[in-house]
Amino acid sequence: MKTIEIKNKLIDEIKLSKNKDLLEELYRFLNLENDIQETYKLDEEQKAAVTEARDQIKNGDYLTNEQANQEIDQWLQE
Repeated sequence: MKTIEIKNKLIDEIKLSKNKDLLEELYRFLNLENDIQETYKLDEEQKAAVTEARDQIKNGDYLTNEQANQEIDQWLQE
């Protein structure tokens, strides 16, 4: 479902609701959610690191979680 469809369905449900507590809680939640959604800006070094990581993943140059845990276990035994 697209974002606009979700918004429209929510608006329709809100218009039908007579539950004041629910509406107040929804309003509080939406305000809280909108207040904390700040776009994070990456600097050039961070962008380069993300690009490098994506390239590594494309090239298969990564460890699975299990492989990483095995390496950590080996390091701890040494």
